[in-house]
Amino acid sequence: MLDDTLKSQLAAYLERVTLPIEMVASLGDDDNSSEMRDLLQTIQSLRSDKISLRLDGQDARKPSFTLQRSGSSNQLRFAGLPLGHEFTSLVLALLWSGGHPPKVEADVIEQIKALDGDFNFEVYMSLTCHNCPDVVQALSLMAIFNPKIKTTVIEGGAFQGEVEAREIMAVPSIYLNGQLFGNGRMLVEEIVAKLDTHSADKDAAKLSAKEAYDVLIVGGGPAGAAAAVYAARKGIRTGVVAERFGGQVNDTLGIENYISVLETDGPKFAAAMEAQARSYGVDIVNFQRVQGIVPAAQAGGLIEVKLANGGSLKSRTVILSTGARWRNVNVPGEAEYKNKGVAYCPHCDGPLFKGKRTAVIGGGNSGIEAAIDLAGIVAHVTVVEFAEQLKADAVLINKLNSLPNVTVHTNAQTTEITGADGKVNGLRFKDRATGIEQAVELAGVFVQIGLVPNTEWLAGTVDLSKFGEIVIDAKGHTNIPGVFAAGDCTTVPYKQIVIAAGAGATAALSAFDHLIRTPAVA
Repeated sequence: MLDDTLKSQLAAYLERVTLPIEMVASLGDDDNSSEMRDLLQTIQSLRSDKISLRLDGQDARKPSFTLQRSGSSNQLRFAGLPLGHEFTSLVLALLWSGGHPPKVEADVIEQIKALDGDFNFEVYMSLTCHNCPDVVQALSLMAIFNPKIKTTVIEGGAFQGEVEAREIMAVPSIYLNGQLFGNGRMLVEEIVAKLDTHSADKDAAKLSAKEAYDVLIVGGGPAGAAAAVYAARKGIRTGVVAERFGGQVNDTLGIENYISVLETDGPKFAAAMEAQARSYGVDIVNFQRVQGIVPAAQAGGLIEVKLANGGSLKSRTVILSTGARWRNVNVPGEAEYKNKGVAYCPHCDGPLFKGKRTAVIGGGNSGIEAAIDLAGIVAHVTVVEFAEQLKADAVLINKLNSLPNVTVHTNAQTTEITGADGKVNGLRFKDRATGIEQAVELAGVFVQIGLVPNTEWLAGTVDLSKFGEIVIDAKGHTNIPGVFAAGDCTTVPYKQIVIAAGAGATAALSAFDHLIRTPAVA
């Protein structure tokens, strides 16, 4: 189950377990149960003085096992094998249960402990989903620190019956007390805030009382992170306010074109960016949505950034780096069947369509990469591209053409995503040359047609292009004094991580130049 190298690494981690842990497995006669038994026996053998194992569990989900601190009433259950991306989640759960402190702010832990009620969470994940571990780890942590919270982590591939019965077509999917609680990546702070109905008011007051910044960056993607590092290195008070630090990078699987980094993935890259920013003392205000900006001339000399929770932050300069999001195809059925067959992340949700027929809308690099990825999992992939030819790199197109279970339609306009009984059952598209419409029966549609800037909230404040991009000059200046912009939300061509990072550095240097030439406001 685990090779010698992994066993050695795991043994080193388990040395940090200081409190006794008990694992209780509920097993059947299938291969998955046999593999789970081997995994748990290996874990127990590596730290037998602190970890005990019982194989007499009677839970209906087989294979599964509970993990809890001996003598406590806390309960965390893993149903299916927590391997792949979730092996780290298992290791962390063992450490936290065994008394090793989590790398989470103390006030968040206190919030978790203070939650009152009966919370029975079930989170469905896939072993190839890079967004799932954040949710799994958040809910595991909550179950470990609050006995009123019960968490069951379910590997969808091992419990296909449940997945189909609940019509789950996107992971992670979170259920609370039997009702859908959320889809997609969520961190522990977000989940706690959603449960603690009084947290928004407390956060608003706390944030509004913060000292004014010299540079405040709105958005925590590559542009925002680079701006934060460059500003902080000037020795000035720097802050970042973001809905989630890392931005869309968190949803990117492979990164192989960032100079000096041979290969990494989005979540690791985002975590590294955050760690570097924090190392320079940057004040990161995470999980907060900005909804407005008041120029200094109208706000008494300091720029005011208004938050959705009612609070506000003030700064001498502001850098807008709000990034972009997946573009919708905007046809009937897309919104109705989102997460019910309409998906945007093939790496996350592809395994849920194993053996089924799917489609990819989009023929650029992201669309063709998605089609190649899906072709190894699903029965068949139909690629629908609006242009007369595919726009992806030649090497990707050649790979796509070598696959036997892929059909490509170019010069094709998607007209409708159809469905029945609450889930996708087909796609309709029109040949743009002949006008003839075709229908394809399938179970899933992956939309990969580019990005739209996150700038709607800025309309009427800063100048925007006809595409909604923030208009900037070569130094990142907007039309408002003291307000700069960088990254995918701007008119800079080529939306790439490395370009966004460079633009963030440029904006920070421009902001610093503005500061040293502008008298400070009391």
